[in-house]
Amino acid sequence: MNIDLSHPLSESTPSFPGDPKTSIRQLRHEGGDGILTGEISCGLHTGTHLDAPAHFIKGGRLVSDYPADRFFGRGVLIDARGKEKIDVDALGVKEIRNGDIILVLTGWDKKYQDQGYFKDYPEVTENFAKNLIALGVKMIGLDSPSPDKFPFPIHRMLLAKDILIIENLTNLEALLPYEIFKIVALPAKIAAEAAFCRAVVNV
Repeated sequence: MNIDLSHPLSESTPSFPGDPKTSIRQLRHEGGDGILTGEISCGLHTGTHLDAPAHFIKGGRLVSDYPADRFFGRGVLIDARGKEKIDVDALGVKEIRNGDIILVLTGWDKKYQDQGYFKDYPEVTENFAKNLIALGVKMIGLDSPSPDKFPFPIHRMLLAKDILIIENLTNLEALLPYEIFKIVALPAKIAAEAAFCRAVVNV
């Protein structure tokens, strides 16, 4: 069974404060031939997306610099619901291996269409991030806008160690019966610091 962890991208998709709103428009519709051509305009950090090191690290790798197998792996679910600060205790006794992809369930995705979605969301602590670095994980994903807030120290810590970040995931509660699973989080191959991402778990 496949479980989709991605929000649809539409004109109602909320944008991080200061980022452009999403616009999807029809450029041409050849009615006789049934050909529709459209255009999308939005920031790269809109909806479910992946951050690469270049987002915060000068000269860092772009999304397009990574081979496809970088986005496949063994996933581990961390249940951090109800926590304002996600610290090392959230890891519990889970077996986390080198190269794992960590998904952090906060339940914040339920606020996705609320005005408060980008305010007061749970944050990852420095100790939690240091543990992920020490364990050798290759990616972290959250069902919230970001693992941290300005000036974004956790982004800098993780991306400096080539740990990619997936933001604005959803439906992580569906993974609670499994905890360990196979995940693919394929971003569009854009030569930029971020890209839209379709994250899917197979159980």
